[in-house]
Parts: sequence; C-alpha cells; structure tokens
Amino acid sequence: MNSSPSERFDRNVQRRSAQVLKQRVLEQQRAEFEKALAWAAEQDAIERAAALIVSARRRFLLGYGKSHSYASLLAADMSAGLSGVHLVDGAALRSIDVLSDIRQGDLLVAVSMARYRRETVEIAAAYARHGGDLILVTDAEDAPLSSIATTSIVIGSESASYANSPTSVVLALHLLATLTIASSKGAGRRLRERDALAAELGLYTEES
Repeated sequence: MNSSPSERFDRNVQRRSAQVLKQRVLEQQRAEFEKALAWAAEQDAIERAAALIVSARRRFLLGYGKSHSYASLLAADMSAGLSGVHLVDGAALRSIDVLSDIRQGDLLVAVSMARYRRETVEIAAAYARHGGDLILVTDAEDAPLSSIATTSIVIGSESASYANSPTSVVLALHLLATLTIASSKGAGRRLRERDALAAELGLYTEES
C-alpha cells in the first residue's frame, strides 16, 4: 500500500508498547528478508542489470529523498571496483549536466521507491527520451518509469514501522554491486590500487 509515513505511524506505531512494537517489526523483517532471498534466487533481473552496467561506458546513479541514500550506497560499492561511476547529487554533478551530455554507451540507474519523487521520475524519463539506457530499481511492477526502463529490479519494502523497510532494497543493491564487480575485468586491479592508496594516505585507523 502506497501510504505516507504519518499514516503508517497511526496504523503501526502509535499507542503500542516498545516491546510489542519491536517484536512486530522483527517478525515482519524476518518474513520480508526470507521473501527477498527467495525472490533473488528465482529472478534474473539483477543479473541482467549487472551485465548492462558492466558493458556501459559511463554509469550515472540517481535518487531523491530516501532513495538518494540507496543510490549513494550503490555508487560507493560499485566505484570501488569500477571506473566511470557517477552519483547525480545536484551539487558536484547536476541532472542538467548529465542530460545535456548523453553519449553512446551511457547508462542511468534510477532508484525510485514509493512515494515516488517527482524529480527522479522526470529526470529519468528525460534521460530515456534522449537515448540513454535506464535501469530502474523500484518496489512495484507498475511504478513510474517501469514502462520505459531497459530493465527493472522490482523489490519489496513493506514494514511494520512508520518507514518503509530498507532490508530488501539493500540486499538487492548488494547483490547488484557484487555481480557487477565480479564481471568487471579490471575490478581486482582497481581494488588493489585503492587499498594501496588508502594505506599511503592513512585513511583508516590501524587494524588490530
């Protein structure tokens, strides 16, 4: 059901004890995760998307609102082993810059979860109209952009809380990043170079 956080709060959270609410959320998340595992094992949408990402020349990732966090997570994981990964964040890289410079072999990954942000829908639709390939990560078969996406990854995000659950979304993005990097010829070299640079720059505290 495509409801707002306040509606889910009234329905799921309000006037419930912490113990009861915690148990409900945990039970729902267990069921949601098991369903997501079964879906991932049976569907090949993630494999198709990974193949498109690997073969692309440049990869742009887009999402607004909470979906921006998912797009950022995917961008961070993929850029560790893959070049040409760009997060459209509205600051360092604006959507108009991406739309005005679409080249052959470019790809946009749009994360769009209910309630679907207008900016994501409009920018991704314009990207497809101007000839770019579009991968859609969403939570419903009939979600906006589904009809124009080159391929779609449709995952659940039900929750017993006021916020839609990130569990299935993060699982799907983790699988997508893993399969993409595993298929990239230069991923191992890039990961080793990044490890060496991280050590040279002292980016992390020493491990015990």
